[in-house]
Amino acid sequence: MATSTKSRRKTQRIIYGPRTSGILMTPEEYDAIDPDSCVRGFRYELINGVFVVTPPVDLAERDPNEYLAYLLMSYKENHPQGSVLDFTVNESDVADNSQRRRCDRAIWVGLGRLPDPSKDVPTIVVEFVSKSKRDFVRDYEQKRDEYLAAGVKEYWIIDRFRRIMTVHRPGVAPLVVLESLLYTTELLPEFELPLARLLERADRWKKTRTPKVNPGDTK
Repeated sequence: MATSTKSRRKTQRIIYGPRTSGILMTPEEYDAIDPDSCVRGFRYELINGVFVVTPPVDLAERDPNEYLAYLLMSYKENHPQGSVLDFTVNESDVADNSQRRRCDRAIWVGLGRLPDPSKDVPTIVVEFVSKSKRDFVRDYEQKRDEYLAAGVKEYWIIDRFRRIMTVHRPGVAPLVVLESLLYTTELLPEFELPLARLLERADRWKKTRTPKVNPGDTK
C-alpha cells in the first residue's frame, strides 16, 4: 500500500538552521535534537523557550579562543597542579531548567573526572565580546546573570574592543583586568592568563583598508 502524503510528512526529518530560528521549543525538545539534523556552522541556543540560530563567530573571536585552549591544555599537561583542570571545550551549552545558552568556552575544574556537559555546570565560562550593541548587552548583562544563577563560579568576559577582561564571581564585585596584566585565579593554581596575547590574536584579523589612489596622483 502506498504511503499517504500525510504519513510521509510525519516521517520527514526536520532540518534545523536559520529557517527554524524563532520557533517555540521546550528544553526537552531541544535536548532531543539530533546534531545531524542541524546545519553545520551555525550556533544553536534555547532562550526563554525560543530556538535561536545565529551565524558562527568570526576569526577575531575564534583565534584567541583557540589560543586560550592551547594555554589551558599546556597548563594541564605540563604544570604540577595542572590535573585540577578536568576538561575545556569551545561551543558548549550551559543549561538551567529553562534555557540552553551556548558559551564560547567552558572549563571544568576539580571534578577529578571528565564532566558530563548535560549535567555538570562549567566551573568557568568564557565569552569573547562581539561588536554589535545587542551582543554587548547580552555578554555583559544577560549571560552574566544566567551563568551565575546556573552555578558558574567565574565568568570571564574578554573584550577586544575595550582591551579588558571582566571577571564575575558570585557575591563579589566584578574584577577588571587591564590588557597589560596577567590574570590568576585560585580555581587554576598558578595558571597565568596573558590578556595581551589573546588580544594580539584578535588584532591579527582586523580588516585593513587600501588607500584610494586618485588618477592625478604621481607619488
